[in-house]
This record gives sequence, structure tokens and C-alpha cells, in this order.
Amino acid sequence: MLAIVAPGQGAQTPGFLTPWLERDSFRSTVAHLSQAASLDLAQLGTRADAETIRDTAVAQPLLVAAGLATADELLAGTGPLDPEVVVSGHSVGEITAAALTGVVSAEDAMAFVSERGRGMAAASALRPTSMTAVVGGDPAEVLAAIEAHGLTAANNNGSGQVVAAGTVEQLSALAADPPARARLFPLSVAGAFHTVHMEPAQAALRALADAMTTHDPRARLLSNRDGAEIGSGAEVVARLVSQVTNPVRWDLCLATMRDLGVTGLLELAPAGTLTGIAKRNLKGVELFNLNTPDQLDDAREFLARHVTTTPTQHENGTN
Repeated sequence: MLAIVAPGQGAQTPGFLTPWLERDSFRSTVAHLSQAASLDLAQLGTRADAETIRDTAVAQPLLVAAGLATADELLAGTGPLDPEVVVSGHSVGEITAAALTGVVSAEDAMAFVSERGRGMAAASALRPTSMTAVVGGDPAEVLAAIEAHGLTAANNNGSGQVVAAGTVEQLSALAADPPARARLFPLSVAGAFHTVHMEPAQAALRALADAMTTHDPRARLLSNRDGAEIGSGAEVVARLVSQVTNPVRWDLCLATMRDLGVTGLLELAPAGTLTGIAKRNLKGVELFNLNTPDQLDDAREFLARHVTTTPTQHENGTN
């Protein structure tokens, strides 16, 4: 069984779209998504520096566009997305997953993520907040330490990695008093995502979501909230709205993949973060990082090896 996953904020690096934009089809897709996002995504993915694409209002649309455009290139050579494929995204990548499975159109996904990025950036500006990865240590002790310092376990990424989020003062206190046998790594993000600090971003997102047309997923779409497979498009979108203040339980998404019998996991560009987590948590599952267009043939062979049913003739949700 195949899983396709989309990374979250922090995966972007300067110039990561450069090789892809040599393809006419990719360039056309990015131009279309740029119009929907009111951003020059080609410029941002090729010539912008690290600080520019670190901006939440830029990073989030850029990542969703990259995932949708690379998925289009991948599936152009294989046919429609198989309904038995497991699809999920980490944090903002969940919007990519929703569009990939046909829950929302690519245009609506870009409008939604643009509003999300702007709203979360504005919320982040209200008070200095950030996030720190806590690697290792006893899981119960790590969670207790995070709670003791008034922080939120905003991401639980599986074995050995929890991301704490809150004010910079709270994170500094955690750094000065870390859990035993744990290492702390401050993340290059501009706010305490998936916490109460993001509440100001929700109202506009909810209004936008209410105006969007939704469809039920055309593949097995897993939710960050609890790892559950969601069959209702309306529920998927409602969860996307609440996700900005809810913790990301990627550990539970991984557990569902394991229970479903996933044998291969492909991460859309910019890939590496989620396959790195899967390597520690999904032992024996074959992994593929799709980062450059010269990998497309190998990626399609990877899909063919792990897809367990004959594709049906529905349309790819990213078109």
C-alpha cells in the first residue's frame, strides 16, 4: 500500500523549485497557482533568500504550491490517484493533501493557505513566540516538562520527537531546564503554531471555508488531529480551520499508516523531513524523496510497486 505525504513549514530551502521550473508544464501550473495566491511563487521558489521564504505568509503558499505542482507532474505519467492510496500532510501540508484528494480545488486551496499564512503571521506578530523540537528523553518526562513551562506540545512527530511551542520566554526557560537525556533544537519558524496563540487567525479562515465548495476525498485522507481517515469533505475543511490552534498528531497518522499496511511512502517536494521521521517510526517501509524532476520516472515506478489496486477513472484533485 502506498502513502503520499506533503511536508509542513520549515521544509522549504532557497532555490528548491529551480530544476522543476525548467519543465513547461510545471511552470504553467505554478503560474496558475501564483495567480490564486497573489504571489510570484516562481520567483520565491528560485531567487528568494532563506529569510524571505521563512515568512509565514510566504512559506505556506509556497509549500502547498510546490506539493500540488510536483504531484501533478508525478501523476501525469501514472493516471488518476488510486482511491486506496493513503494521503496526508504535516501541518500546512494537510491543505496540499486536501487538494490532492479532491476535497477542494487547487484554486481554493491556494486562497485558503494564503489567508492562513497571513493570519498566522499577524497572530505571530502580536507577541514573540516560536517552537523548539525536543528530541530524545523519556516521552512522559518530556511532555511533563513542556507542560510545566506553560508550553504546548504542538507537534508529536512519533518516536523521540515532540515540538514545544509558546512564548520565547517559556522556550528559554525550557532550554535552561531541559528534560533528562533530551536535546533541544529551536526551529526556524516565526510563531507558536498549533497553539492558542494562533486563535486570531481562525475567524477569517472559518468564513473562507464556509464559502468553499467541498467534495468527499477520492483517496484515504488522514487527519492531523487524530490520525483518523476522514471520508467527509466538509469535515476535512472544518478540521483544517481548527488545525491552526490544535496540535499536530503526526505520530497518530504514522500509526494509522502502519495499521493500514503501508509498504511505501513518497514525500512530495521539498522532501526529506517526513521520510526522516518515517525512517524512525515505520520500520521496513520503503521511502522516496521526490525533490527533482529527474526522479519522476523512478518515482512512478515506486508508485506502481506499492499501489495495491487498479486505478479508477476519477480526476486528480490538483487540476
